[in-house]
Amino acid sequence: MSVEAVQADPGEPPLPQERFLNREESWLQFNQRVLELAEDPSLPLLERVRFLAIFAGNLDEFFRVRVAGLKRRMATGLLLRTKSGLKPSEELTRISSIAHDLALRHAACFRELLCPRLAAEGIEIVRWDDLGRDERTAMRRLFRERIRPVLTPLAVDPAHPFPYISGLSLNLAVTVRNPVTGHTVFARVKVPSRLPRFVAASRDRFVPLEDVIAAHLGQLFKGMEIVEHHAFRVTRNEDLDVDEDVTENLMQALERELLKRRFGPPVRLEVEESITPEVLDLLVDELGVAEHEIYRLPGPLDLTGMHAIADLDRGELAFRPFVPAEVVHVSDDIFAVLRERDVLLHHPYDSFATSVQRFIEQAAADPDVLAIKQTLYRTSGESPIVDALIDAAEAGKQVVVVVEIKARFDEHANITWARKLERAGCHVVYGVVGLKTHCKLALVVRQEPSGELRAYCHIGTGNYNPKTARVYEDLGLLTADPLVGEDVTDLFIHLTGYSAHSAYRRLLVAPHSLRGGLVARIEREAAHQEAGRPAGIRIKTNSLVDEPVIDALYRASRAGVPVDLWVRGVCTLRPGVPGLSENIRVRSVLGRFLEHSRIYEFGRGRRPEIWIGSADLMRRNLDRRVEALVKVTSQRQRAYLSGLLDLAMSEDAATWWLDADGTWTRHGGEDLQDHLIGTRRWRTMDD
Repeated sequence: MSVEAVQADPGEPPLPQERFLNREESWLQFNQRVLELAEDPSLPLLERVRFLAIFAGNLDEFFRVRVAGLKRRMATGLLLRTKSGLKPSEELTRISSIAHDLALRHAACFRELLCPRLAAEGIEIVRWDDLGRDERTAMRRLFRERIRPVLTPLAVDPAHPFPYISGLSLNLAVTVRNPVTGHTVFARVKVPSRLPRFVAASRDRFVPLEDVIAAHLGQLFKGMEIVEHHAFRVTRNEDLDVDEDVTENLMQALERELLKRRFGPPVRLEVEESITPEVLDLLVDELGVAEHEIYRLPGPLDLTGMHAIADLDRGELAFRPFVPAEVVHVSDDIFAVLRERDVLLHHPYDSFATSVQRFIEQAAADPDVLAIKQTLYRTSGESPIVDALIDAAEAGKQVVVVVEIKARFDEHANITWARKLERAGCHVVYGVVGLKTHCKLALVVRQEPSGELRAYCHIGTGNYNPKTARVYEDLGLLTADPLVGEDVTDLFIHLTGYSAHSAYRRLLVAPHSLRGGLVARIEREAAHQEAGRPAGIRIKTNSLVDEPVIDALYRASRAGVPVDLWVRGVCTLRPGVPGLSENIRVRSVLGRFLEHSRIYEFGRGRRPEIWIGSADLMRRNLDRRVEALVKVTSQRQRAYLSGLLDLAMSEDAATWWLDADGTWTRHGGEDLQDHLIGTRRWRTMDD
C-alpha cells in the first residue's frame, strides 16, 4: 500500500474543539520542570545551581519572544482566539499569573534551598552588609580601579529626560537630595554587563555587583545625599522582523534590525520587593508597563549570573566527568569506514570531535575531495568546523556554506562567520527566501581511485557546534549511501539555486514533504491497526504543537494504535482523554544533557521504519523552515534507536508524565542519561 494513498475516514466523528492544551502554559510548565531539578536534593549541588540559572535564562527568552508576540498581536488588532480557546488578552493575564508564581518559587529556591546548601559547602553568596572589614576594603579598591571608570550615572531633570533602559540590563534606581536646597532628583545607574555578576569578595564568598556599586554611590553623586536605591530590570520585545520579499540585502537589513532590537517595547519590569511606591510609580510611568507586567521579587535580580557559581572548580559538587566514545577509531580512514557501513552517532555519548568534526577536517585536508557543502545554523565562538571550511577553500576546494543568519539571538555571531567565510573564498548563501534553513547537513564530494565521484554525507539533529555537542543530546548519521548522496545533493541545489525539486528517496524535507510524509505514515499505522496487523507510533521531539500532526495522532489513537510521545518541552496534545487519546502516552526527560534529538518510529512487532533529523513538530518547522529527516536502514541502528524509546517510555524510568488536564507529574526511577553513560550501549550500534 502506498503511504501517500492512506487517508483519514471522512465518516469518523469530529474531533472535539477543546482538544489542544495552551501552548504558553505548556512552555511555562516545561520551565517548571527545569526548576524542579534545581529544587531536587538528589542532584549534585552545583548542577542544581546550573538549573536555577537555566530557568532564569529560559524565562527571559519566554518574555522576549512569546509574551512579546502576544502583545504584538494585540497591538496589531489580531485578536483571534488561540487554539486553546483564549483571546490574547486572556492568555496574557493567565500566563502572567503562572509566571509570577514561578518567579517567586525560583527566588525562594535560591534563598531558602541553594544558598544555605552552598554555605554549608563553603560557598557563600552574601550582601554588602554581610561583608567583613577586609572584604569591604578589597571591594573599595575594586570599585575604584575597575568599576567606577565604566559607570555613567544619568540624572533625570528638565534638562535630562528619562534615559533609555536597554533590555535585560540590570540597573539601580537612585534618589539623591541636594543638602542645600533639599531638592531631590532621580538617577539611573546601569550595572555593567561585562563585569562579573557576582564579585569574589574573598575566597568562595561572592557579593552581587549592584551591591558594590550601591555602597559607593556617594562617589558618583559627590556632595549629594543618597536617599534610596533599588535594583530593577526591564525585558523588551527582542524578536526580529525582516521582510525578505522586499529586502535586497538580507545581511544589511538584519544588522539594522539588530540595532532596533535594543529599543523594543517593554514586556516585563522586575524590581526588588523593597522598592518604594514612589520610585516604582516613576518607573511604571516612564516605561509604560502594565500592573501585570511588574514582578516584585526578593533580591538579587538576574540569577542567570549563577552560571558562574555553577562553573566553580568543585568537582565533588558536580556531575562526574565521563569520556565520550570514539565510534570511528582514530587510526581508521573515515571515508573507508563509510564505504563499508553507515555510522550512527549519539552525542554527547559519542565524541563530536572524533566523528563529525573529524569528518569535515579530513575532507578539508584530503586532496581527493573536490567539494564540501554544509549548513550552519549556530556554531561556537572559535569554531573548528569553520576553520576547516576555510582551510578547504584556501586549498582550492569548492566550499559552499548555507549560513542561517536569522537564527534567533545568534544573528551577530552568524553574520561574523558569514563574512569570515566569504573573505576566505567560500561561497556563502542564505538559503531560500522566506524560509529559515534549519536542517543539519554536510556533503563531501570525493573523487575515488576509480575515477568515480562519491558523496559522503552527515545528517544530524543538532548544530555543528563542538561546545553544545558536549551538553546537548543529539543524533547524526554519517553515510556514503548513494541514495542519500543524491538526496542531499538535490537539497543543496534547492538551497543555493532556484530548483523546485521536492521528490526525495531517503529524506523527508520541509516545507514540501515532511508534514505530509509524517501524517501519511501515522494514517498508515491506523490502517494496519484496523486491519488487525501490528501497529505503533513512537516519536521523540522537542516540541509538539502542530495541529494537523496532533489531529492525525488523535485519529490513530481512536483507531487503537498505541502512541508513545517523548516531548522535552511544549506539548499541546492532551493524552489519556477517553474516546480521543486514551492510547497516547506522553513523557518528558530532563537532566544533565539537553534532550535535543528527534526520532520518528512507525510500526511495532515488525520491521519498524525510523527517521531522525532536525524537525520538531511545530508549524514553523513544517511550514517556514527547511528541515530534513533521514531514514535509518541499518537493523542494528534501528534497534538502538528503538531501545532509546523503550528506556524513556519504561514505567521504571525517571520521567515526567503528562495528564489530560495539562499537568506534568514527576515519576522517580532510573535516570536514562546515567544509564547510557554507565552501560555505554552506543558502542554496539554499528553493523
